[in-house]
Amino acid sequence: MVVIAALLIAATVSSTEATSELTDSERLLQLHRAVMQAHLDQDVEAILEDEAEGYVVASRGQVDTPTKQQRRDRLGSYLAATNFTVYRDEIEPIVRVSEDGTLGWIIVRVCARGTQITSSGESRPIEFISAWIELYKKGNGHWLRVGNVSNFEQ
Repeated sequence: MVVIAALLIAATVSSTEATSELTDSERLLQLHRAVMQAHLDQDVEAILEDEAEGYVVASRGQVDTPTKQQRRDRLGSYLAATNFTVYRDEIEPIVRVSEDGTLGWIIVRVCARGTQITSSGESRPIEFISAWIELYKKGNGHWLRVGNVSNFEQ
């Protein structure tokens, strides 16, 4: 009887642990949401935390592979000058993971609004809609962002 009870408890614990673990798609969505919140919090380190060296950016007709420090410098100064009051998904993010579970991507459409301090010290409104695909690679059980292709609504 004690053995049966122990087996039932073990089965329940294993089942609970399995359901509390995130799927790859859920983890990628969680990473996306953390980046969205980091924009509102002006937290460049939170954005860079899950970003790989060799990150590739394609935007506005350019392709670049900035170092993490270059990304920190550019994004840090942008976030320091920008106070977002709105930074939200306009559509439910589209999340996909490769069949072998090593690559993933998220396609989003984001609305942003707030204020930005110009180089002359003036505060001006900022508002845009952007769509992008964020590319991820999984290694050692951990997802890292490896690239981004973005565009802005005209």
